[in-house]
Amino acid sequence: MAIIIENSQPVEQSTNFTFNQRYIARVCLVAALGGVLFGFDLVVISGAVPFFTQDFQLSSVQQGLAVGCINLGSALGALVAGRLSDSLGRRKFLLPCALLFALTGVGTGWAGGFAWFVFFRILSGVAVGAAALVAPMYIAEIAPANLRGRLIAFYQLAIVVGLLLAYIANYALLNVGPNNWRWMFTSQAAPALLFFVGLFFVPESPRWLVKKRLLDQARAVLKRVGGESYAAAEMTAIQGTVSTQSQESLSDLFKPNLRRALTVGCLVAIFSQIAGQNSVLSYAPVIFAQTGIGASSSFAQSILVGVICFAFTFVAIGSVDKVGRRTLLLWGSLLLALFLAGLAVSFQLNWTSGYIVLGLILAYVGTYSATLGPVTWVAVSEIFPTRIRGYAMAVATLTLWIANFFTTASFPILKEEFGLAVTFGIHMVICLVYFAVVWRYVPETKGKSLEEIEAIMTA
Repeated sequence: MAIIIENSQPVEQSTNFTFNQRYIARVCLVAALGGVLFGFDLVVISGAVPFFTQDFQLSSVQQGLAVGCINLGSALGALVAGRLSDSLGRRKFLLPCALLFALTGVGTGWAGGFAWFVFFRILSGVAVGAAALVAPMYIAEIAPANLRGRLIAFYQLAIVVGLLLAYIANYALLNVGPNNWRWMFTSQAAPALLFFVGLFFVPESPRWLVKKRLLDQARAVLKRVGGESYAAAEMTAIQGTVSTQSQESLSDLFKPNLRRALTVGCLVAIFSQIAGQNSVLSYAPVIFAQTGIGASSSFAQSILVGVICFAFTFVAIGSVDKVGRRTLLLWGSLLLALFLAGLAVSFQLNWTSGYIVLGLILAYVGTYSATLGPVTWVAVSEIFPTRIRGYAMAVATLTLWIANFFTTASFPILKEEFGLAVTFGIHMVICLVYFAVVWRYVPETKGKSLEEIEAIMTA
């Protein structure tokens, strides 16, 4: 099966290219399995929180550390993944990440004490951070320009599939006995092994291959993506960019011509994590329990959160290349602020009975899944120059995971000290600030090739 797309990029403006839809979909689907594990690993703990907290007799600070420590590992994974994926290749680097997902799921589940639990969660975070950096970058480097936004958005869809599977697994294992939380973590091994096997059936990134002067291999991959003419045009564009670039180094990121891209990338990454979604997703059963419903009902409502995330991600997939990245970020941050204000008022006035809180949370996660969630990965994957993309994405995702850690680790403390009304109010203000940041600093990149975006961000 193939699709015909008229591409408006400079190297393609007068040519119709026949894209191999099945091949592109298969490659991006395997890469997106890293997103499934990302979502599963981050959210599976939501169902386990009350049980391991009781088993280990944790304080609110220790509970925050237990949930948030994965982000410390993710920061480390992001820090090393850029350089290592530049050296080894995107695909080869993802192979050990998949194995680490499987091993740490089992290790966390059967940890004999709190220290070992934290150790394995941090190691699991290394896999999350590495995959979260390299998988969307791999998709961005292999996808045609007119399909890139939608295909990277599929990575966000994979993330929400992962969190939905985690909610379902938690609900299914809720009543298996005192070791229920241990089996919740162990269930992560199944999708991890599927990811590992799938990686043997996809090619290396063509842009990475050009960068390493493996031109015949790069041309072969591009030919399978869009045919001989497309491969020739893309090779000309990629080689033209790479040939004018010197060997990259971390210090290059701070040069004046790259400062804008680095600033925008880090701001988009940070705000995507402090907008409040991690508090909602990682503590969904705990939040619903605050409304007075039972444990089983709170777990069932958490599955509904996952379903809404899954459904609304299709809105992003269908609109990111039409409406644009910047527009979605603007509307998303504004609507998130509105729903967070509603949650703050509801808990402040004790309007928690019925379906008010559930409706506001579903509206919140639906909006996030249609805007900030997928657009963040699209933006961060495409705004950096090819020569420095590994380093730049490492820095951007490092800031993302640090922000994620402080958000998830602080939630139980804020809830205990100030209540949910104040906690949601803080996130509301953050979303309003993000709206102003996007309005002022984030450019529109829809429909542009990676080389055109590079020219905009380095001007």
